[in-house]
Amino acid sequence: MSAGADADGARPADARREAAPEPFSVVERVRFGDLDAMGHLNNVEFLRFFETARIDYLATLVPDHSPTARSEFGWIFAECHIAYRTPAFFGDRLRTFIEPGELRRSSLRLDFRMVAESDGRLVSEGYGVLVGYDYAAGRAQPVPDALRARLERAGATAAPR
Repeated sequence: MSAGADADGARPADARREAAPEPFSVVERVRFGDLDAMGHLNNVEFLRFFETARIDYLATLVPDHSPTARSEFGWIFAECHIAYRTPAFFGDRLRTFIEPGELRRSSLRLDFRMVAESDGRLVSEGYGVLVGYDYAAGRAQPVPDALRARLERAGATAAPR
């Protein structure tokens, strides 16, 4: 009998669970132009790092979608919250993790955290809210069912509609 197996050779339910996949992430290096007068990553640049990771993440869910092409369904970035934890400096390689959060009728919350590759320190964490948008009509619209299903499989938590 193998370690952790029951008498009949079956593994306990907890042992059969697969490890959760690593969240999606992107690594970027802090450039000289990203710095503020104090020599650390300017708070405005956090939005750019987050944007890059967000767009790359969404491309994994909808590979044929282009963020610059207007289509029947698109996203508008409606809200952002960033908690700055520790400074980042020139040359730091920052890994930005993106995970889907709450999925509502016409919006999606994406949670993120930014970690320095060199020492694992948490640089920032927060979230952004995207709203489904019909560019032709100029108004919010529900997240299409096929995309909703992909987001739920990726870990988004569906809120009651």
